[in-house]
Amino acid sequence: MTAQRRLAAILACDVVGYSRLMERDERGTLERLKTYRKDLLEPLVSEHQGRIVKLTGDGMLCEFASIVNAVTSAMAIQQALAEHEAETPEEERIRFRIGVNLGDVVCEEDGDLYG
Repeated sequence: MTAQRRLAAILACDVVGYSRLMERDERGTLERLKTYRKDLLEPLVSEHQGRIVKLTGDGMLCEFASIVNAVTSAMAIQQALAEHEAETPEEERIRFRIGVNLGDVVCEEDGDLYG
């Protein structure tokens, strides 16, 4: 099987001020990020018919067949995170920077995307 080209909506997400948060409290930041990934990000991406393509230390790339689903997923993630972080002191809050792009991607056999 060869790589396939297709149209996809890609959601890119990373933590604002990740280095600063890690400098303040590495263990606590990592634990909170792991919890948010498992309890918020993965379910919300799946709920909006997306899939996580790649995880990075402070973010992720997700693929959606629909731009509408990608944008509504981004909005749901921002809302859920804001609710969970509402009681956290301002300087310790985790915030995500999220962008969505629609374009051609090349999908490899292993599921990785390029483009």
